[in-house]
Amino acid sequence: MDSTRKVRVGIDVGGTFTHAVAIDAATLELVGKAKVPTTHTADEGVARGVVDSLLTLLERCELSPAEIVLIAHSTTQATNAMLEGDVAPVGIIGMGAGSGAWIARHQTAINPIQLAPGRFLATSHQFINSKTIDERSVIAALDALTTAGAQVIVAAEAFSVDDPSREELVCNIVTSRGLPATATHHVSRLHGLGIRTRTAVINASMIPKMLATADMTEQAVRQAGISAPVMIMRSDGGVMDIAEMRRRPILTMLSGPAAGVAAALLYARVSDGLFLEVGGTSTDISVIKNGRCQIRSAEVGGHKLHVSTLDVRTVGLAGGSMIYTSGGQITQVGPRSSHIAGLRYLSFTDQDPATFAADTHRQESEQYLVVRAGDEKLAVTPTCASNRLGLVPESDPAMGRRNAIERGFEVLAESVGVSTGETLARRIMEIAAPRVTTLLDGMLRDYKLDPGVMRLIGGGGGASAVVPFVARQMGLPHDTVENADVISAIGVALALVRDAIERTVIEPSEEDIRQIRDEALASVVRMGAAPETIEVFVEVDAKRNLLRATAEGSTEIRKHDLRASGLSDSDRSRLVAASIGAADTPPRRLVRSAGFDVWSAELVVPRLWKLFRERRLAIRALDRAGAIRWASNHADQCTSTVALAERDLTELAEKHTRYSDAGATIPRCFVLLADRIIDLSGLVEMSQVLDVLRIELKRHSSSAECILLTDLNA
Repeated sequence: MDSTRKVRVGIDVGGTFTHAVAIDAATLELVGKAKVPTTHTADEGVARGVVDSLLTLLERCELSPAEIVLIAHSTTQATNAMLEGDVAPVGIIGMGAGSGAWIARHQTAINPIQLAPGRFLATSHQFINSKTIDERSVIAALDALTTAGAQVIVAAEAFSVDDPSREELVCNIVTSRGLPATATHHVSRLHGLGIRTRTAVINASMIPKMLATADMTEQAVRQAGISAPVMIMRSDGGVMDIAEMRRRPILTMLSGPAAGVAAALLYARVSDGLFLEVGGTSTDISVIKNGRCQIRSAEVGGHKLHVSTLDVRTVGLAGGSMIYTSGGQITQVGPRSSHIAGLRYLSFTDQDPATFAADTHRQESEQYLVVRAGDEKLAVTPTCASNRLGLVPESDPAMGRRNAIERGFEVLAESVGVSTGETLARRIMEIAAPRVTTLLDGMLRDYKLDPGVMRLIGGGGGASAVVPFVARQMGLPHDTVENADVISAIGVALALVRDAIERTVIEPSEEDIRQIRDEALASVVRMGAAPETIEVFVEVDAKRNLLRATAEGSTEIRKHDLRASGLSDSDRSRLVAASIGAADTPPRRLVRSAGFDVWSAELVVPRLWKLFRERRLAIRALDRAGAIRWASNHADQCTSTVALAERDLTELAEKHTRYSDAGATIPRCFVLLADRIIDLSGLVEMSQVLDVLRIELKRHSSSAECILLTDLNA
């Protein structure tokens, strides 16, 4: 039996530091961590810092190459390339035939794309009639494009998602002549030639530089004697292998906050919550609903792309935000941070508090509240205010020097017209909090989230500087994840291999669903995911005629989460009660089956100006370790077996289906089976729900028990 410890390494590239962590793959315990300055100015770019952090981690934790089963890292290179305009000029070979040729010519002639103010991606264009395409015509077009300055080529043909042969022909000819090439069907399987071509052009512009970075990173890993897979963070919260990154570097674009969300899902085991990753300068906010992160289409220069990214909303307020003043009054908090201003926090000073005096700091016509200590100015920040209000736990990385904080706020209070340091701290947070609560309220609205099952989850080194006070303001429970200061690196280490396949399909059949599901599954298997770990989520967007399958799985078969030894029944009851809040009945266990405990309590909800009272069933599903994995305050459930699941789910859904002039609206359906949650909520018709369920059930014996759930929240 192989007793070698298995370790997953995650590396997160931040704006200031690159953090590396080692995680025990079996227990999910933190083995060790290291950090180095992010190497923005190195010849190799941020890849130098990735390699340096890895080597530092290996030495510090005394890890042997044989112990490492995976290395994954985030990268800011694609995002930086866009912001800085550091991309390769792209040549486009457009194709089309018949009466649609003139439309294809127009849609593939992409104008230079604005990446940032004053920075553009240069493009050039040639068109070939699909009926007459051959090697000679492709070479002639290629010569014209390279003369115009193109360094990488995109092949773009109308309807290539149905027949990609001519796009592949162009790519083969171009690469045989020593130039990188990609095709529109490589980046998207959706119809819409214009947006598909634009997406492929941005993808192509990143290829030359990203190839060099990928080669350097992989070479350094192999030279260290490590044979484990090397993965890169995607913008949708998963990871992909280097081969896939070389083909589609655009998938790493805007991936900065994805690692923290991955950690919230896989490390903190959040099923429903608003995740706030709080740094020194900004806070990234994202939604986790039914154990899934929320996805949207990416945009560049105001143009939508066929690329999925997390829906992350960022606010320029965080642990290091400075306090703006005018006329002796506090006017706002952030966006400038003490990091940008070059000032240390009051919280972490080693200066003698007896020397403190109130002062202001002027920079770029703005005035900020600071404490003077001798010749040094110390920034007052939300971290300092939260410490003063007692909101930062003792062991938290944001915990500051208590006597310095109290003295600093005492000397500042009079200068801004308040009576005590505590009053000043509260005033700072009351001005700061609305910048965050406004975004949170918007996300609750946009995703129709039930506040009764939502909680705020804080991550990042500044979590305690923002999250506890905001949670109080909103009346929501909150938690700060363990090892919050390196949570993004942990998320990178634990992120699942992921791919999403999208197709334009009108009224998808069972065969359409099966094919796209199999294609997504095969893609993540090819990238190294263990087949036994893979789950596939299928969605149908009837308004956009969009069929999407998202597959994700781990590179190794994981044991159950061993960090929790299993909670007692009384512990589980208390956990459920705290999650549900004020209920009309105490929590009770409905069933223990399929690897889950399902608990419920009754709620009475006033309706129609409190004239009527509606009884609802709140349900929580806990896994073996005692983590809440599914939650709804308006739900129904029944137990079943694999043999009877289709019939029983049909009856359960029919019981709660709403009918109107627009047709039938089915409830969101889920199945708990063999420690897994089969999420069928992305399907809009019962026939589609049963099609996907039928595919999932084939993996299990007919006698296996399962639990059927419906979420009835509108």
